[in-house]
Amino acid sequence: MPGITRRDFFNGMALTVAAGLTPAAQIMAADTRYPPALTGMRGHHDGSFETAHRLRDGDLPSFDGLPVEERFDLVIVGAGISGLAAAHFYRRRKPDARILILDNHDDVGGHAKRNEFTLNGRLFLSYGGSESLQSPKGLYSDVAKELLQELGVDIDRFETAFERDLYPSLGLSRGVFFPKEAFGKDTLVTGDPTSMVADDIGPARANAKPVAAFVADFPLSDEDKATVIALYEGKADPLAGRTREEKLSLLASTSYRDYLMKYCGCSEAAANCFHGRSLDFTALASDLISAASAREIGLPGFAGLGLPLDASPERDEPYIYHFPDGNASLVRLLVRALVPGAADGQTMDDIVLALLRYDRLDRPGQNVRVRLDSTCVQVRNAPGAADLVYMRTGRAHRVQASHAILACFNMAIPYMMPGLPDAQRNALLRNVKAPLVYTKVLVRDWTAWASLGVHEISAPMSFHCRLKLDYPVSLGGYRHPRTPAEPMCLHLVHVPNESSPGMEARDQFRIGRMQLLERTFADFEGRIREDLDRMLGAGGFASGRDITAITVNRWSHGYSYGANSLFDGPDAEEAITTARKPLGRVAIANSDAEWHAYAHAAIDQAHRAVDEVLAS
Repeated sequence: MPGITRRDFFNGMALTVAAGLTPAAQIMAADTRYPPALTGMRGHHDGSFETAHRLRDGDLPSFDGLPVEERFDLVIVGAGISGLAAAHFYRRRKPDARILILDNHDDVGGHAKRNEFTLNGRLFLSYGGSESLQSPKGLYSDVAKELLQELGVDIDRFETAFERDLYPSLGLSRGVFFPKEAFGKDTLVTGDPTSMVADDIGPARANAKPVAAFVADFPLSDEDKATVIALYEGKADPLAGRTREEKLSLLASTSYRDYLMKYCGCSEAAANCFHGRSLDFTALASDLISAASAREIGLPGFAGLGLPLDASPERDEPYIYHFPDGNASLVRLLVRALVPGAADGQTMDDIVLALLRYDRLDRPGQNVRVRLDSTCVQVRNAPGAADLVYMRTGRAHRVQASHAILACFNMAIPYMMPGLPDAQRNALLRNVKAPLVYTKVLVRDWTAWASLGVHEISAPMSFHCRLKLDYPVSLGGYRHPRTPAEPMCLHLVHVPNESSPGMEARDQFRIGRMQLLERTFADFEGRIREDLDRMLGAGGFASGRDITAITVNRWSHGYSYGANSLFDGPDAEEAITTARKPLGRVAIANSDAEWHAYAHAAIDQAHRAVDEVLAS
């Protein structure tokens, strides 16, 4: 296998061999396995989704006659932020409640996964999915803020833990990579002045170039460069003669790509400069997001419209509320509060390096049990109880509880509960989750980045749409790399986006999901090495020498679907409300229940679901 080091083979490809063990053998080995340190293909890993796909395809037997093995006060499906928060809220109301939490993965957290690497005895932490608390001062409800306080999270602590000046102090800026396939030659341009939402650094620290100097290095014709500069400067109104209401309506009903080409005079090449810059935020490229959404994100082309932007915490609050392992630490704080002995410590600082004891998550006699590698396949309302069946190691198990909360993918619920009212079934199925991949690459150093003068690269026409040095967070005894000679964890984002005319967002997500499931770890590894070599090679980077480990967090079902003004009408809000209606003793949670892929949405929906089941 050329290009794959022995370490990469051990950490990545050998896991594929291990996955070939029977489910029973894998579970037997669980006590000696530590999921955060597994590399290779993670996220929706092999073994986590096959049973759910069999359920979808009608390929499971009847479970009639299966005996009830255990009884609880509450069974929760999904051990992500929403499921764990639901257990916390339920136990707050019923301190002695017996709670079982089921999850189909081999790790807790749902999308809030922790990735660990060790090199020469040094630990490196990063996030495999849900990465930060988004604008907690401005966006979080009183319920979400109170949960953070109960878990010991002081959001002001991140002001010192997140070193916003590290990369700017080294003279690094953001860059944009233009691949030869779309622009004629590979070109990395530094000094990007684009001010986007969810910014951890801010314009004053960005080391940005003036717009004209930045665009001068684009591999475009002089005419196209002038058009791009005009997008940024906004000296002319591309919608002149229209009223404010007409402008807003056009922006909401026109894709960003069409807006650039039909109203701003962009050629295809000029429009391509921005095509994939929205992928990391929305999992959609410029042809499938509205111009209104692009404007909110911070993409150029709107300065001349004379439309003031509404106040937005996502723009105004710095994007710094981030643990070294992202929201995996929030998950660990919840697990520590729920399961005695699962992790040592008492603070948000000491949770970072605390060992999570997986062998203590599901022990007889404890009030809260977290059962991994367990896929729920049936949920029913029985006389006086909620009745659930789950599959583990190839066997079906039946449990009953006073209440159940489904904090899982909402579009899976119609298959678990086939007797749903048609309106609710259809509303749940409208939440088609967006596929995406967060890849972590541990490199021996980041001197190439420093040599090129970048800490982050947008690549709007490449396989990976965003590549960056990890967030510089030091907390609880964990120290982030501070000098380019040290090893560093890189963050790479891939979102499949090969759309075609007439395709809508949900179609794109379905096609992209299949593409992700068809790609092997070796497929991803090849693209990872190619993109890093092409983007950083001029700075001295060589993947064969510099990469020490790779973790591909494949989320074939990633972000919750969010309402899209190009494809969703005024009934979207009604669909959200209809989808999450409680059914007897069963309530529905997860960020899907708000169509909003954020941690605070997951928390709020958990709180609502607990209120509903207790009211029932």
